[in-house]
Amino acid sequence: MDENIRKLKELVDGSDNIVFFGGAGVSTESGIPDFRSVDGLYHQKFRYPPETMLSHTFFERHTGEFFDFYRAKMLALDAQPNAAHRKLEGKLKAVITQNIDGLHQKAGSREVLELHGSVLRNHCTRCGKAYGVERIVSSAGVPRCSCGGVIKPDVVLYEEPLDEDVMARALHYIRQADVLLIGGTSLVVYPAAGLITYYRGHKLAVVNKGGAGPAQAAVTVDGPIGQVLEQL
Repeated sequence: MDENIRKLKELVDGSDNIVFFGGAGVSTESGIPDFRSVDGLYHQKFRYPPETMLSHTFFERHTGEFFDFYRAKMLALDAQPNAAHRKLEGKLKAVITQNIDGLHQKAGSREVLELHGSVLRNHCTRCGKAYGVERIVSSAGVPRCSCGGVIKPDVVLYEEPLDEDVMARALHYIRQADVLLIGGTSLVVYPAAGLITYYRGHKLAVVNKGGAGPAQAAVTVDGPIGQVLEQL
């Protein structure tokens, strides 16, 4: 076993107060593309940049085009949890994720804080009625509520704030954590990435392809998180 993986295993096995903070790299092993890698959305050709099409302004002004892109690129409903999702289930106090795919819950994790929302939840912008993702998939053009309002995904778009309650709960778990395990995230998307500055412990572990991580990490493992956690 690699020495860094051995150190990671010791941290995980020696604690019952572990919090996980993860990003897109957790879901790429389930076949869901991220934004910044070679095959990510930023490297594909669209009429507008992805961050423009996933902005609040674009949703308001070009609603039909927003949903064309959203259905084509943001929904991966056939994706299944991978080794990272399954290995984390049952061991953690909380999962804090930047992903919107619901795979942590699908794997069985109960306390999942979705910083950027979820494609599985949707609501009418006029009356607030809730809808499942099936309504988005089965509709053509702009999905409409029975009241006539536009149905919007419960996903945090560019230009929109993160949910204050979710952020507060995430901060609580991070402050109280014995081990903070970070995986599959470049830690460049703020304000979510800034959450790790609230960790008070000395057992910060990072698993990332390329091995990038904060200087204060007790252990950093270079590799796909699913493949790494499978060895624990």
